[in-house]
Amino acid sequence: MTDALKRLSEEGVAIWLDDLSRKRITSGNLAELIDEQHVVGVTTNPSIFQKAISSGDGYEQQLADLAARKVTVEEAIRMITTADVRDAADILRPVFDATGGKDGRVSIEVDPRLAHHTTATVAEAKQLAWLVDRPNTLIKIPATKAGLPAITEVIGKGISVNVTLIFSLERYREVMDAYLAGLEKAKAAGLDLSLIHSVASFFVSRVDTEIDKRIDALGTDAAKAARGKAGLANARLAYEAYEEVFSSDRWAALDKAGANKQRPLWASTGVKDKAYKDTLYVDDLVAPNTVNTMPEATLEATADHGRITGDTVSGTYEQARAELDAVEKLGISYDDVVQLLEDEGVDKFESSWNDLLKSTEAELKRLAPSEG
Repeated sequence: MTDALKRLSEEGVAIWLDDLSRKRITSGNLAELIDEQHVVGVTTNPSIFQKAISSGDGYEQQLADLAARKVTVEEAIRMITTADVRDAADILRPVFDATGGKDGRVSIEVDPRLAHHTTATVAEAKQLAWLVDRPNTLIKIPATKAGLPAITEVIGKGISVNVTLIFSLERYREVMDAYLAGLEKAKAAGLDLSLIHSVASFFVSRVDTEIDKRIDALGTDAAKAARGKAGLANARLAYEAYEEVFSSDRWAALDKAGANKQRPLWASTGVKDKAYKDTLYVDDLVAPNTVNTMPEATLEATADHGRITGDTVSGTYEQARAELDAVEKLGISYDDVVQLLEDEGVDKFESSWNDLLKSTEAELKRLAPSEG
């Protein structure tokens, strides 16, 4: 069952689970995935926590205690989510130790309502790192324009970061620049660069979903020939940019000082179009020193019938450029698509966060002790 996952790991792709819940922690499921399915990390986001906490499994007692203390709904959510991340980090700690800090990590995102506020994002990142208080945490910061300087500041303080919601190649280069600038600040401050890690979450399937929708609206055979190619092409060109930046003279100076490369992380790897194979964004994005964070359904599909045939990224760059050019020639603007996806991504997480606020507030009221 796990030969494909084992092969994927051997090819240099770290397998992370894109999900977390208290039930997954307390039932032993997370530990089982680590032991049996080669999972070496966990990512979370506001949508994942909204789903987990709204399901109610395992949260009742903590919610009752928080209600008794009359905490604010924002504080309640932070206490609940950081508890889950802390417990998951402890389960993954042996992986963290065995890989020298490269894997065994759990990501937690800053409040998505702060996505366009640099100073508040930095303050929130510091607070989350303090609250979770585990060395194998990654603080997720969205790659908005306001997020870029926040990434530099947070890395400069020695806090490891997962940069999320990256859709465009231009923005990805800006993210890598922000990371290197942060490492340079950390080095100037005398921090140990070997302890700072980062991944850059480059989203894949959402690019296909949006571009395919526009292709289908055109309705021509020429347009249909371009379906399902842009997401992979975009990600492969991101890897080309990664290779370029992390072989530069600027990087060499940081490498000499003990810094770690910021690994590309393939996010949004669940296939949304049933016309495509359900392991598309795993089988076709195999490259050294990358991460693939998978929903459990994608993890199971890969274990069952994934076809891992070696590196499927290196050497594909000219073809990838041609595939993105073909989309542009259809009159579909790449720049328009990636900006829309970034805006929608921030809005989606903010909407999930607001839903979480409402549902948690209702639970706190329901569980509040009667006076007296």
